[in-house]
Amino acid sequence: MIQPYLPNRPRGFMPPYVLERLSTRGGARLQRCARETLIDDQTFRAARVPRDAAADAVLSEPSRPGEPARFIHSAGHARTLPGTLVLSEGEENATGDPAVGEAYRWLGATYRFFWEVFERHSIDGRGMPLIGSVHFGRDYDNAFWNGSQMVFGDGDGELFRRFTVSLDVVAHELAHGVTEREAGLIYADQSGALNESLSDVFGALTKQYQWGQTVDRADWLVGAELLTERVQGRALRSMAEPGTAFDDPVLGRDPQPGHMRDFVETREDNGGVHINSGIPNRAFHRAAMAIGGYAWRRAGLIWYDTLRDHRLGRDIDFAGFAALTLDNADRRYGRGSQEEVAVREAWQAVGVMS
Repeated sequence: MIQPYLPNRPRGFMPPYVLERLSTRGGARLQRCARETLIDDQTFRAARVPRDAAADAVLSEPSRPGEPARFIHSAGHARTLPGTLVLSEGEENATGDPAVGEAYRWLGATYRFFWEVFERHSIDGRGMPLIGSVHFGRDYDNAFWNGSQMVFGDGDGELFRRFTVSLDVVAHELAHGVTEREAGLIYADQSGALNESLSDVFGALTKQYQWGQTVDRADWLVGAELLTERVQGRALRSMAEPGTAFDDPVLGRDPQPGHMRDFVETREDNGGVHINSGIPNRAFHRAAMAIGGYAWRRAGLIWYDTLRDHRLGRDIDFAGFAALTLDNADRRYGRGSQEEVAVREAWQAVGVMS
């Protein structure tokens, strides 16, 4: 059933269709992990908006522009958030816990990307503390943004590793907060797919920025580090080639389309927000490849300008978003520029523009 837009509701990384397949095709333990993860996700979507841990933290720990304020908690395999504070900004990770260290490091890397590339001071642009909770539940196969913080499961350990291991997963969830603060895109149908796509775009850009990769050296994969050697696949999503990320006996085949002719009409997953995001993902990849160089310098700026555009409606569809990216490319670089042409041809290539 498609859920109406509700602010501060969890935006999960793991597509429900993956968990649903796993709940029937995996072994007994994997089926249990998948079913419990689905139940947890449904529970959090229906729950009352949680107390804003970030708002609490900002009262005592304001941060200066250019400096993140990170607070990492451990849920201790329970489901109460944020859990026990185990690492604060500037401290050493005395716990020796890899998940704690990864959450701290990758939240910092994502903050640095948004600050150094877009001069954005945290999620809200005003220094909002970055709250992360690790070890959520037991064998929890997901990560999510709940309106005030990022939450990471440990994975089942058989098919999926802990969700802090992947920089682009951490950045993906933080980017949901940015999109929520800037545009409040309705999390259903095409606007919901754009919501997911923007998180993939900024997650990929954060990873590329961290490692200094040009467009031709980046892998354009999302969640590659999550998959264990038991999975027949490269990642959970491919921005370059949607539909090719995995083809596994248990997980099935990646269902993402890369063209509007293959758009999936469904009432599952809020109207296919994790599936149809492949179309705008591929458009961004094509635009970035045509422009060349470092994707965050030009293609990324166009997409960020569009996210912040006051004309971006909460229920915008692919065509409306494409038109705004084209207009923002024109405003920033000029009509007929390499950037404007690349953006236009990218949306034409995926069937959104004629």
